[in-house]
Amino acid sequence: MLMPKGYWIARVDVENADRYPDYVTTAKPAFERYGAKFLVRGGETHSLEGNNRARNVVIEFASVQDAMDCYNSEEYQAAKAIRQDAAASELIIVEGNA
Repeated sequence: MLMPKGYWIARVDVENADRYPDYVTTAKPAFERYGAKFLVRGGETHSLEGNNRARNVVIEFASVQDAMDCYNSEEYQAAKAIRQDAAASELIIVEGNA
């Protein structure tokens, strides 16, 4: 039986465009280490219900555990501190069952 994949779903409003690239660079090693596959990275949105953020990201991992381990990794925690300084955001991890 295949293990369900894990997905990060992030909604982001970049508030400091000069600082945000530092987040991307700092997060890259964690994403590479845990096999992150970016399915959605920005793009045009169509807000149908509720509040929207300017940037939406969906990242696929081989499992929920890989998604959690990436988030909790030392590499990503360093990047998270930069992101929290440069952007307002929400991030959830969802188990895929498709």
